Amino acid sequence: MALPKSYLTSAKNLPAVFEAISGAQAPERFTQRFLESLEFKSTSDRLVISVLKSLGFLADDGRPTERYFAFLDQTQSAIVLAEGIREAYADLFQVNREAHKLQRPDLIGKIKTLSQGQYSDSVVDKIALTFSELCKLADFDTRAAVRNLGETDKKDEVENEESSTEEGQISFGGLHYNIQLILPASRDPKVYDVLFRALREHLK
Repeated sequence: MALPKSYLTSAKNLPAVFEAISGAQAPERFTQRFLESLEFKSTSDRLVISVLKSLGFLADDGRPTERYFAFLDQTQSAIVLAEGIREAYADLFQVNREAHKLQRPDLIGKIKTLSQGQYSDSVVDKIALTFSELCKLADFDTRAAVRNLGETDKKDEVENEESSTEEGQISFGGLHYNIQLILPASRDPKVYDVLFRALREHLK
């Protein structure tokens, strides 16, 4: 089951925590002391450390990962967070590709189904709370738009390749060759017939 066991009991400071992280230099290890240095000192705030580990922002020993450093680029932060959420809650997105858009009752129902009774209603509610509040800070649309644009570009490339081949290019295993013939200075059509016949035989 790809549902993280970590969750928040209160998410009121979650936006501020992520904002503080993006504006601070990455620590050697993300510890409770570092979190307190960002002015988040309550016991409920400490739970964010486990959540960051679930999202792939921190290694088990608290060291920032590549995803953490990517998040520090504020032009990409929301996209990076969305990637972490999709990975952490993989099973949830497997049953619903638009899980981040689920209303609370539907979300709770999906979590109960996936957890197969392992969690109490209180824990399920907190997992749903954590997921919903994380999703509010993430950008799930930009990455999808980039992916769709890439697919369009690939389609255009294929169409261009097909068009080029029809115009006389020869393709072998994805490589394209332009064949240029230097014809002899002759007005005898039989000479050209022989050349083109040999070319056709060669390309079969």
